[in-house]
Amino acid sequence: MTIESIAGGLDLLSPQTDRHGVSDTSLIDLSYHHALIRDTRSSIRPLTSHSFNGTLIVLKTALKGYRATWMDKPVLRLVYGDIFERIVASCRVGTTLEIGGGAGNLKEAFRDVISSDIQYADWLDVVADAQKLPFCDQSFDNIVMLDVLHHLEFPALFLAEAQRTLRPGGRIVLVEPAITWGSWLFYKFIHHEPVDMSATPLVNGTPDPKRNAYDSNQAIPTLLAGRFRKQMAQLFPSLRIANTHWFSFFVYPLSGGFKKWSLISINGAKAGLSFEKCLERALGRWLGFRMLIVIEKDTLTSRDGHAAA
Repeated sequence: MTIESIAGGLDLLSPQTDRHGVSDTSLIDLSYHHALIRDTRSSIRPLTSHSFNGTLIVLKTALKGYRATWMDKPVLRLVYGDIFERIVASCRVGTTLEIGGGAGNLKEAFRDVISSDIQYADWLDVVADAQKLPFCDQSFDNIVMLDVLHHLEFPALFLAEAQRTLRPGGRIVLVEPAITWGSWLFYKFIHHEPVDMSATPLVNGTPDPKRNAYDSNQAIPTLLAGRFRKQMAQLFPSLRIANTHWFSFFVYPLSGGFKKWSLISINGAKAGLSFEKCLERALGRWLGFRMLIVIEKDTLTSRDGHAAA
């Protein structure tokens, strides 16, 4: 199956012109009406938006920085390589969409993945918003996201879109920050992103096109897998949390993530990851810094993704 066949009838943009007839600057409607699908037969140009241009510049600059850090930091690639293995192992065989592909690192482990992000980059396949996916119903066997859910303005909109675009038995595979006894102090007072455990993650609304895509609440995944688990099941009856696994203790924070510094060597990280795997089943839920959530779609669902009567 090709990208073109699952793109919901969207026009492919040619190198000469876009759907608005603009040849020098391609436009994307960030009120979620259009998305760019890569035409593998020709080259295409970046997309910009008049109303969102300032934020897109910030995103593009940050993305280049993340990609440079990835290339220069072996310990970062080792830590995320372990995460990639977990994601791949949790997926079904079939067509897989990555949301929030960012620097394109997952493709190193998952070469057939269709990689998307809210901004354009040469290594991505689709420019799209997770809260309004430009794909036909029942297009995918897997939707994977790494450190994306806690950045979404309205996670409920994404879950509705995932429910629609997943095939029966399909999976959402998420790796996100885990707020536990062991990680709370680090995420709350050291990590730059906020933690608000009082949030209500399943509210609906209209996404703000001027919102910075890096705005976040690291508590969202923990809330959805815990306190709001029953509400999620009520709102999205064809989706169920099939697995929640907590992992990662000291290697990840010591690595510094995408910061330029690291407090652990590559050999220390290798040994540390092996040691952590021996502890994660017993201690992960209480001390883990990361969580892997697998949400599975019911095998008996209607075409629009809702549970069959």
